Amino acid sequence: MSVERHGHVAVVTFNRAETRNPLGAPGDGEEFMRVCGEMNADRSVRCAIFTGAGSAFSAGGDVKVMKTRAGPNGGSPVDHRERYRSNIHLIARALHGLDIPAIAAVNGPAIGLGCDVACMTDIRICADNAKFAVTFLKLGLIPGDGGAWLLPRVVGMSRASEMLFSGMMIDAAKAKDWGLVSEVVPADKLMEAAMELAQRIAQQPSHALRLAKTLLRQGQTTSYDTILEMSAAAQAISHMTEDHMEGVNALLEKRAPRFTG
Repeated sequence: MSVERHGHVAVVTFNRAETRNPLGAPGDGEEFMRVCGEMNADRSVRCAIFTGAGSAFSAGGDVKVMKTRAGPNGGSPVDHRERYRSNIHLIARALHGLDIPAIAAVNGPAIGLGCDVACMTDIRICADNAKFAVTFLKLGLIPGDGGAWLLPRVVGMSRASEMLFSGMMIDAAKAKDWGLVSEVVPADKLMEAAMELAQRIAQQPSHALRLAKTLLRQGQTTSYDTILEMSAAAQAISHMTEDHMEGVNALLEKRAPRFTG
């Protein structure tokens, strides 16, 4: 992966274009943990864009490597389980634990793990030539990356079941209709659109932005009463920040706020 900074925005690119950006090679989990950990630690980063080099977002796992049953695809079932836990699951945990808003700029096919990685982000926009599928069953596999938890929360149980059980491929238009992506743009305008959105997000105060993302994420699995308590605590912190007063002053003075974090 490569990481480029554009002000308060980090652009993370999967850089295996010659093989359509497969994920899950040995060390990928640690790399995701490192990159996401660095963004979490850097308070000046307010939004991240994830995209793929070349013509694909990510084709998922490397099928040619699977065929060899060697290296990461060899060993006993126990070995496979531990490899998932120590590599693939680190990718999922890194993205799920990212404190800042994350945008997937899906520039082409997002298949299997690639589709699930897109679902791990907060916002997905795609090129008009993008395609999505969760084809694990066609390989005699299941979503080993937590996709059975992710996909229904994005498109609903019925559509997630249809995608998983049939292995169907959906195009960009259907992905938008199903809520898998929020916007479809011409392929040559994708990064421009993603950056415009990221820059709008990055104008928000960094502490409140991170707290807001935490509340949204926790709200998917916890009770309303718990979210109310979490919101009260987060709001108490926010009220005491300089960025809060800057926002109040900017509104009263009818000017754009200058949030410093």
